[in-house]
Amino acid sequence: MPPLLNSPPPGRAEGPPAWVHPLANREVVLGGQRVAYLFQRGQRRTIGFAVGAEGLRVRAPRLTPLAAVEAALQTKSDWVLRKLEQVTRQHAALQSARMVWADGARLAWLGHPLTLRLGSPPDLPAAQPGHRLSRQVPVRLLGDELWVGLPATASPEPLRHAVQLWMMQAAQAHFVQRLNHYAPLLGVRWSRLRLSSARTRWGSAKADGSIRLHWRLMQFAPEVVDYVVAHELSHLHHMDHSPRFWQTVATVVPDHASLRARLRSERLPPW
Repeated sequence: MPPLLNSPPPGRAEGPPAWVHPLANREVVLGGQRVAYLFQRGQRRTIGFAVGAEGLRVRAPRLTPLAAVEAALQTKSDWVLRKLEQVTRQHAALQSARMVWADGARLAWLGHPLTLRLGSPPDLPAAQPGHRLSRQVPVRLLGDELWVGLPATASPEPLRHAVQLWMMQAAQAHFVQRLNHYAPLLGVRWSRLRLSSARTRWGSAKADGSIRLHWRLMQFAPEVVDYVVAHELSHLHHMDHSPRFWQTVATVVPDHASLRARLRSERLPPW
C-alpha cells in the first residue's frame, strides 16, 4: 500500500485499518474505525463517495481543501461504514460460493442449473490421461448436464478452461443472433462484436457500431441477456443514459427497469 498522507488522531482507533483500498493514499477514522481510502482530485463540482469491492474511493474538485473532504467524510460516516460492511458481506458470500471445478459441480446456464460431468457419453470421445490443454477438449450440452471430455482425474484448471472456451463460443453465437434480432427493431446497425471479461461492466458500445458483451452473461436468464443486448444497441442512438436513451430501450424491452434490477442483484460466483 502506498504511504498514507494522513493518520488518525492520536490515541484513537489503534491497530491496522478495518478497511483498506488496495490503492489507498489517505486514512480517516469513521465511527471509531480506521478506513484507508483512495483519494483523487479531478474536474468535478462536488465531493463524491463510492464504495465498491476494493473499498472506499473519494473524489473531489481540484481546489477543495482537505479539511472540507474530511468533514464531508464525517458527515457521511454512517453511510460509508454501512456500505463497507455490506460489500464485505457480499464478498464473503461470493467467495464461499466460488466454483469448485470437479465432476458434479453446478453452474448456471441461461438461468438454469447445469451439472458438470467428466468423461463422455457414447458420442463424445474422451481425452486421454495426460491430455494437453487445448481448444480440442470436447464439450457437449446434453439436457441439464454439460459433458467435458476429460478424464475423471483431470485437475480443476483444464476443466475450467474447457468450460470457459465452450461458453465463450456459445456466447458468440447467441449474442450475434440477439443482436441481429434487436438491431432492425431499433433501426441501428452493429458492425463488430467482441467478448468482454471486464470486471465491472456487462457491455459497452461505440459510435462506430462495435459492441462488447461479457461472455458470462450467458449464465443469466435469456430475458436478462436480451436487456443487455438492447441496452447496448440503444447506445447507437444515444451515447448516454438520458431520458431519450431509456425511452429507446423501452420500445423493445418495456420491462427494462426490472431486468436491470435483476442484473444488479443476481451475483455470479467467482471462477
